Amino acid sequence: MAEKVVVIYSGGMDSFTVLNKARMQGHEVYALSFNYGQRHVKELEVAKAVCERLGVDHKIVDISAINQLIGGSSLTDDIDVPEGHYEEESMKSTIVPNRNMILLSLAVGYAVSLKANKVYYGAHSGDHAIYPDCRPEFVKKMDDVCRIANYDEVEIVCPYLDSSKIDILRDGLAMDLDYSQTWTCYNGREQACGKCGACQERLEAFAENNATDPLPYES
Repeated sequence: MAEKVVVIYSGGMDSFTVLNKARMQGHEVYALSFNYGQRHVKELEVAKAVCERLGVDHKIVDISAINQLIGGSSLTDDIDVPEGHYEEESMKSTIVPNRNMILLSLAVGYAVSLKANKVYYGAHSGDHAIYPDCRPEFVKKMDDVCRIANYDEVEIVCPYLDSSKIDILRDGLAMDLDYSQTWTCYNGREQACGKCGACQERLEAFAENNATDPLPYES
């Protein structure tokens, strides 16, 4: 009998790879996406389409009311999204306070209700410089807490925690994944901007893998 797992699925290329990796490992996957008041819902629409195509059970949960409490991010407030690489100081404006702790807590509650014992999410080494809630020490502590927070132990799984986006894409390409089914750009326009940190890191990953990004770009 397949093991049930919950995958936090944003619609981006990292979580898309994690979702497919969990499926290919033989797990019964329950995908969970969140509307937390981000600038656009394009990535959620992409996530929905992918799960429908794969026949994966998928929930999109509206938690946008939390923006009354956790404002100040360029991803949720009326603040310009910075352009440039993730290693630049300006990218700190894209931090949504406590986001991953909140999302993981909700995903763990869902896992307990399903009698699933693992929650997957797509933190990776490229996030470590800017996002504290993607660093190994955070994942370790969250894993420790989630194992004792309920009668049923739930493990936090980050298969790419020590990998770069370049490595993630390499793994996904080896799995023959179609990355036209993902959305990465912080802006929700018809085409990706090619200038924000998310786009730049994505384009760098494709270039380093000698592959062509199937998404159209404004520039």
